[in-house]
Amino acid sequence: MSKKYLSGVGLGLRREMFDELLPDIPKSVDFWELAPENWIPLGGKFKKDLNCFTKVSNFVAHGLSLSIGSPDPLDVNFVKEVKTFLEQHEILYYSEHLSYCSGNGHMYDLMPIPFTEEAVKYVVQRVKQVQDILERPLLLENVSYYAAPGQEMTEQEFTLSVLQESGCLMLLDVNNIYVNSINHNYDAEAFLAAMPTNKIVYGHIAGHYDETDTLKVDTHGADVIEPVWELLKKAYEIHGVFPTLLERDFNIPPIAELLLEVEKIRQIQRPFVNQTAKEKVKLQSA
Repeated sequence: MSKKYLSGVGLGLRREMFDELLPDIPKSVDFWELAPENWIPLGGKFKKDLNCFTKVSNFVAHGLSLSIGSPDPLDVNFVKEVKTFLEQHEILYYSEHLSYCSGNGHMYDLMPIPFTEEAVKYVVQRVKQVQDILERPLLLENVSYYAAPGQEMTEQEFTLSVLQESGCLMLLDVNNIYVNSINHNYDAEAFLAAMPTNKIVYGHIAGHYDETDTLKVDTHGADVIEPVWELLKKAYEIHGVFPTLLERDFNIPPIAELLLEVEKIRQIQRPFVNQTAKEKVKLQSA
């Protein structure tokens, strides 16, 4: 498999999946995603299995503890460890959450960065520092949030400002847009349309938990619901097809069941891929 670019449909990799995945890695998955923090410290069988996996499959890394908006100093040593890990395994992209998870210690949760101009400038400086160390662009993911302390801008304005001023790229999480649109009462399609097409490298889709009709909790622990599938379709209509990965972190079913959702992503992508191919043929014939 070529490891030069990202395409198609992906699946998040968890250690508990390995017994089902090795040695016969499903060919229906075009790329896999892992959290580098969960693998960097490991040796022995886990390291050997991961090496076998990354040698033959495309991988992206989605971090958990960079804490890009933290009031604490950036953990430079950790970023250097991530760089080494990405290079060792030929991982195509490294993404993180546009949030923070540390402040005088690790919080074990993704906290919302205040939507302010001051916070934009602070995050942009830290993103640039990370990119200088990594010697590659950082991808930032739009995150779910449940409170907006000190808000002076909309989520949309804040996200766009960070993306534009830092020079980083974007991991577009469709489920997070849906969850936030319900929790904060905004138009999901309008937010989606405002995102910069040229920044989107790949996307996430996942299930969530319905606390109430007006409160959704992003858990990655359930099947994707129909409104989120429809929003993914709308994302392709607006931005064209981008590689899209299914996240499932809890209540993980057998791989065969996960692959059904992976296939559903591909089915949603297919008409747009075919349309793009037809348009290219028309241009070449003109």
